[in-house]
Order: sequence, then structure tokens, then C-alpha cells
Amino acid sequence: QVQLVESGGGSVQPGGSLRLSCAGSGIAFSIYTMSWHRQAPGKEREYVALITSGGATTYRDSVKGRFTISRDNAKNTVYLQMNSLKPEDTAVYYCYAIGPGRNYWGQGTQVTVSS
Repeated sequence: QVQLVESGGGSVQPGGSLRLSCAGSGIAFSIYTMSWHRQAPGKEREYVALITSGGATTYRDSVKGRFTISRDNAKNTVYLQMNSLKPEDTAVYYCYAIGPGRNYWGQGTQVTVSS
């Protein structure tokens, strides 16, 4: 059974930081491209950041310089370090595994940025 379990969400003031984690099981984690997406209330889910099996990374423009995606294949975990958070970063954050055969979503973790 494949599982992607996100954690690390919460409430933070503008300018604060959070680190999200996504632990995978039931898949050959190291060969999957992993990404983070987010969905704000009333909006479509959007791509945030991606890391390939080889460690190459990409980001949406609005988070460049503030967010960092990384992975630890020994722990089957992908991370999203989020700094200088803004109210517009408020959303449910999901991890997504892209690999051979099919792709998988996690259940999401809420991030709220508010003063």
C-alpha cells in the first residue's frame, strides 16, 4: 500500500518559517520525482516546487528565494523549507510522487500565515 504522509504544517506570522515533510512508503522512493503543490480556498491546486531523483530542483516564481525543496532518500522523505512566509502562502500543501506506472498524492497539511 502506497502512502505519502505530510507533516509540519501550522500557523505562523508573516515573515516566519515552517518546514514541511512528506514521508513515503510502499514505493521505490529514490526513483520518484517528488513535488509540492498547494491549494488555497476557492482556488485551483498549483505547483510549488519539484525535485528529481537526481536532485535537480525547480520552483514557481512566487516562492523562488524563499522556499527550498530537498530530499533524503535514506528516510524516504521530501522536505519543503519555507522562509519569509506571506499571507498569500496560506493553503493546504500536498506532496506528489511522479514515477513509473502511476503517480500518488499525499493527504495534505494546512499552512496558515496570518498576523
